[in-house]
Amino acid sequence: MNAIRLIAGNDLKRRFAQPFAWILLALTCALLAWQFLVALDAYLRILPKLDAVPNAQGATDLIAIPLLRSLSGLLMLIAPLATMQSLAGERRAHTLPLLLSAGVGNLRIVVGKFLGAFGLVALVVILAVLMPLSLEFGSSLDLGRLAAATLGLLLYAASLTAIGIACSAWTASPALAAAAALILGSLLAMLDMGARFQGVDNALINWLSLSTHLEPFLFGLVASVDIVYFLLLTTLALLLASRRLDTLRTRG
Repeated sequence: MNAIRLIAGNDLKRRFAQPFAWILLALTCALLAWQFLVALDAYLRILPKLDAVPNAQGATDLIAIPLLRSLSGLLMLIAPLATMQSLAGERRAHTLPLLLSAGVGNLRIVVGKFLGAFGLVALVVILAVLMPLSLEFGSSLDLGRLAAATLGLLLYAASLTAIGIACSAWTASPALAAAAALILGSLLAMLDMGARFQGVDNALINWLSLSTHLEPFLFGLVASVDIVYFLLLTTLALLLASRRLDTLRTRG
């Protein structure tokens, strides 16, 4: 556990010692803040009409959830960018053999790198959630639904981060690792698109899709099957990365 903590902490410090992480956070926050302010302005304009409608949608439905749904699309790009240097960068800089020879197990190295990258991605999610949460001071938010959406996004982000770590382990090119993670994440998110167009929503292909398991969280529904799906996907990706490190260690 100490080795994992050390690797994760060192990885996270290295990220924030370079401008890339700060630029990524700044651009993401700027984009989300713009969408948040536009949605807030539109909401304030129609608020008098909503007050006259029984059981009308509130700030949670019209501002918070659309913002977090947009964030889920951004995470498709953010996670690959956050993970592309994790192991591919080590291989490119020829420092991975030093890490492998440090007496730390492959899985511990992978988990440490995962936690270091996930720290950055999770920070993006938290900053995004704080925007609609600030409306609680002047309006009534559905905090339970917001909490469920946050949990879902964190699990979703963890899966995308683990996929990025796996891709980073299988290539020495950070750019190729980012491209592969983006393609795999997008494929998993849109896997059941054709089935949904055909009206199929309860087949195996639907269950395999990332979006199928994220949407219930955005509606405030926390189901064990969705949590297990994200945990299984994360675990599988990390095991594949660990297996790749085992191959690299054997080759020397």
